[in-house]
Amino acid sequence: MQQETIIGVDIGTTSTKAVAFGVDGKLLFQYAVEYPIYSSQPGYAEQDPDMVFKAVLQTVQTIVGELRKAGYSLIGISFSSAMHSLIALDEHDSLLTNCIIWADTRSRLQAEKLKQSEIGYDIYLHTGTPIHPMSVLPKLIWLREQMPELFANATRFVGIKEYVWYKLFGEFVVDHSVASATGLFNIFDLNWHNAALEIAGVSLNQLSEPVPATYSNYNLSPNYREQLNLPENIPFIVGANDGCLANLGANAMDDGHITITIGTSGAVRVMAKQPATDKQQRIFSYILTPEHYVLGGAVNNGGVVLQWFRDTFYSSETAVAKNHDKDPYALLCNEAATVPAGANGLLFLPYLLGERAPVWDASASACFIGMRLGHTRAHFVRALLEGITFNIYSVAKALEQVTGPVTKVYANGGFSRSELWVQLLADVFNKEVHLTETYESSAFGAAIVGLLALGKIQKLEDAAQLVTITKTYAPEPANHQHYQKNYKIFEELYPKLKETFSQLDDLRNEP
Repeated sequence: MQQETIIGVDIGTTSTKAVAFGVDGKLLFQYAVEYPIYSSQPGYAEQDPDMVFKAVLQTVQTIVGELRKAGYSLIGISFSSAMHSLIALDEHDSLLTNCIIWADTRSRLQAEKLKQSEIGYDIYLHTGTPIHPMSVLPKLIWLREQMPELFANATRFVGIKEYVWYKLFGEFVVDHSVASATGLFNIFDLNWHNAALEIAGVSLNQLSEPVPATYSNYNLSPNYREQLNLPENIPFIVGANDGCLANLGANAMDDGHITITIGTSGAVRVMAKQPATDKQQRIFSYILTPEHYVLGGAVNNGGVVLQWFRDTFYSSETAVAKNHDKDPYALLCNEAATVPAGANGLLFLPYLLGERAPVWDASASACFIGMRLGHTRAHFVRALLEGITFNIYSVAKALEQVTGPVTKVYANGGFSRSELWVQLLADVFNKEVHLTETYESSAFGAAIVGLLALGKIQKLEDAAQLVTITKTYAPEPANHQHYQKNYKIFEELYPKLKETFSQLDDLRNEP
């Protein structure tokens, strides 16, 4: 009998990954296709929706081919995707805009105005999404105010997964999980929130139908079924957002068990049975199922900062590494490892793309503090890694104030391939950090939801037997003490520089 498998498709910020898992949780095959982020003006961050869709087709087609060659039986395909994206469609469901992604900050003025209002705070309490340019609500307000003709011609507003789903099946649905990250969705009654829709200037018939994560469709367009070489009636499961699924895929489902994900961006998340909000609007509450909420904070600046540094200051080495099929990020981390903890007094604020949690300030800027003649390129890489990690740590500290103390830490995302970075995380947190068998936890989480939808497991908690801890990093006390001193200075820097960042941002946005 052929072994049954399921594919988890993770539609990410810079790439789409398709990952095949056995029903026992074992990773079998994976394939990724990258695509660019376009920034035509300061603060703009967009993707080509059709390029993303082609990446979905290419990754699935490749993995289906691998499964077929190896003799496996495919039982379903389930989705994860990045949050906070917005696409406007016309009356023919054709594109009016590119996909405006979470990193886009053009709506910062609209977000700031709404966040300071009573109605803005009330919307946060009902939707669980902090008001920030990342979310769909301020993006819609910006479109209405700055592009009124386009806004008037838009008959539908969707996110990237909704667009992919529509192309495959000809229907507009959005899972509760992705919807809960728009700022437009009431996480208590699981429907669109009227007050948010009124502020945005959109109606119910312009939005997709909310559905649970286990919602399935068997009626794939014949053209795409032939292109993907799939048999008839293969179920596609809508799945959830990548953040919720990262916790599920790591089995971080108990109180105090947090998942730290650093990919392009980064996040700290904890699972809870009820949503929770924060008076300072620092944390989000996203829904996975009515019994599973994911609380936490997301940062704009994760691996994208390391990518920027690599491309800007290691371009020649990167080219050589790629030509020899070597990982250029390993080169950076190896160089950083030659420098002691603390980078000899060099600190880095990682706000290259503004920032979400914990400061929620689209005007924030990145900067190195404490430069001296003795600092080398290796010190800058070390400070960069430490700065990103300090920022993640500050989010975790804010989360603890709402959800209670952290007792266990799981790490996933691309950064978990770096021993130096994961050890650095353990040292900063002074906690053991656990790695699971696959760092592609969002894709694995999507597969788990698919297994639930198909009746292969009876509840999400059953997936615990599918998750294997492969490595644990213990903190080094001496490094932790050093980092505590550095972190104390780090957390004092942003309040001191906040006004300066705002002034610099005004200069950048001058015509």
